[in-house]
Amino acid sequence: MAQPQGIHARRAALRLLDAVLRRGETLDIAFNGATKDVRKFEDKALARAIASEVLRWLVDLDALIDSATKKPLPDDAKARTVLRMMLAQWLRLGTPPHAVVATGLDMLAGGPRRLAHGVFSTLTGREASLPEVPTLPFEVARRWAERGPAIAAGLAVPPPLDLTLRDPAETEQWKVQLSADCLTPGHVRLPRGENVEKLPGFADGAWWVQDLAASLPARLLGKGEGRHVLDLCAAPGGKTLQLAAQGWQVTALDISKRRLDLLKENLKRTGLKAGTIRADALKWEPKHRFDAILLDAPCTATGTARRHPDVIHRIGARQIEEMAELQAALLERAQNWLKPGGTLVYATCSLEKEEGERQTENVSLTPVPVTREELPAGLGPTRDGWLRTDPGMLADEGGLDGFFIARWRAG
Repeated sequence: MAQPQGIHARRAALRLLDAVLRRGETLDIAFNGATKDVRKFEDKALARAIASEVLRWLVDLDALIDSATKKPLPDDAKARTVLRMMLAQWLRLGTPPHAVVATGLDMLAGGPRRLAHGVFSTLTGREASLPEVPTLPFEVARRWAERGPAIAAGLAVPPPLDLTLRDPAETEQWKVQLSADCLTPGHVRLPRGENVEKLPGFADGAWWVQDLAASLPARLLGKGEGRHVLDLCAAPGGKTLQLAAQGWQVTALDISKRRLDLLKENLKRTGLKAGTIRADALKWEPKHRFDAILLDAPCTATGTARRHPDVIHRIGARQIEEMAELQAALLERAQNWLKPGGTLVYATCSLEKEEGERQTENVSLTPVPVTREELPAGLGPTRDGWLRTDPGMLADEGGLDGFFIARWRAG
């Protein structure tokens, strides 16, 4: 018996969701294994899209399922996960109900299959719908407090594609050539879904993929003019490329060989220069001090929930505490490696205060407040002179990731 068209992509999506929700893996780590038997780029992208939409709207999808069953299905029941996928395809991806049924029910057998068909038919029959804004899990909403509703609104749709240009002077040229928007010099924004490697300028190294918020830490160090900068925890290298393009002599340090190899590939593609060191930043000792240090510290990455909605469900108090301890240790070391008058920029792509504002208490250097003039239009510093972004900001322009950024100068 022939299998329904697209079933491999759906089964890959099911494996992705199992990896995230049951094993606590990230979407990125689980992706290659989950899609190993999926050949087409489009089908791999579909598997990722289905899994991402389920994770983005999980609370609301479960509410719909529970409204159509006499007894709630267990959270880890296969029938519940398949129903989440079926509803996400219908309500978020616009897949016709008959196509959803053809591929969804094929992943179930016996009683669960009849149950899933009945629940889905009930919900389509009553023309069920999702709210305009995803409902955050209770603990996540509590952590994000007063900004939670705005952040949730920013998570409602996947983000656009941001590119950082090697030469900001070519901003207008690339804006026209790529039919892109632009929120600040050196940046262009395209609709999501583009095949990056086929875009003009990729092979020539004219740009690299980097969320607008992720480009701000390096921007706040300004022009290098041949001075020495240490990019701590550098891979996969977007900030290293920025710093090199801004005229810094860059030392890029990271503990991961795989990620450093990717950084080296990006340096080769763009023609930019940087020295690379594979080492543990908690054990490594520099041979000289630096004019500037950029510490984009390992973190929970909850600020990237627009494109990595798995963080909404994987990250809790334990992971936040572990990362905060690591960040404090890295800050303690990094601030001692600056020349007198040198600048330290600390950043995390996290929405958690433990990984941002509270880390500033671990630094004994002189704060250098971020100014509005240094930032894209629509963004501004906090009252303390730090920068805090989140997915609810710049919503009319397509939003941006959540980051905390702080800057200091050595005495």
